[in-house]
Amino acid sequence: MAKKPTDTKNISDHIRIDLSNRISEGLLCPGDTIDEQEIATRFGVSKTPVREALLQLKAQGLIGSLPRGGAIVAKMDLSQLLSLWEWLSEIEAIAVKLACERMSAKELAALEQIHRQSKKFADKEDWDGWQACNQQFHEAIYSASRNPFLHQEIMRVRTRTGVYRRHAFGALGATQTSFTQHGEIVDLLKAREAEAAATAMRRHILPASNAIALTNFILNIPKELLAN
Repeated sequence: MAKKPTDTKNISDHIRIDLSNRISEGLLCPGDTIDEQEIATRFGVSKTPVREALLQLKAQGLIGSLPRGGAIVAKMDLSQLLSLWEWLSEIEAIAVKLACERMSAKELAALEQIHRQSKKFADKEDWDGWQACNQQFHEAIYSASRNPFLHQEIMRVRTRTGVYRRHAFGALGATQTSFTQHGEIVDLLKAREAEAAATAMRRHILPASNAIALTNFILNIPKELLAN
């Protein structure tokens, strides 16, 4: 059983964070039904804080409602997905631009170290190892941007697009490409070239750089994850 927080608000926040993480990690996929009773039992609480958490997630666009009641993980159609992904590329670009202007030499050295450590995972196409390093890499940039509201928005969009981005990785075989792009971003941060770093990040985040790659990405998304 999950550890039970001490008050209603904390319980609701804890459940919301748990569900958000499960959606981001693909443990709950678009179209999956949310079992309120299972969640309540797992946390040892009534359904009230569960429903409060679901209301917050609905406001974020992560959860949708069923016609006859109940909740599901929200689906997006292709147009919505590509639009949201475009937005993610823009706010990630803003984050790296701010980081370029604000990060300390110590933070930059730490980012370089994360990048070096990720090489072994990229070389071996080790998805789990790469994902862990990739998350550390981007989190270091968000932290260095010194903008918690921007960080919060990035994480909201990343959570909503997480399962789709994983399928894009499968379609495009992008570990080596991403490693190379991370290296370019590090070099631009070291040179304090904020605008160029933003452009590099935007290119890094977008799902495909050409029509063929975009077609492969679209074809690789399971139809059941997309809204009709």
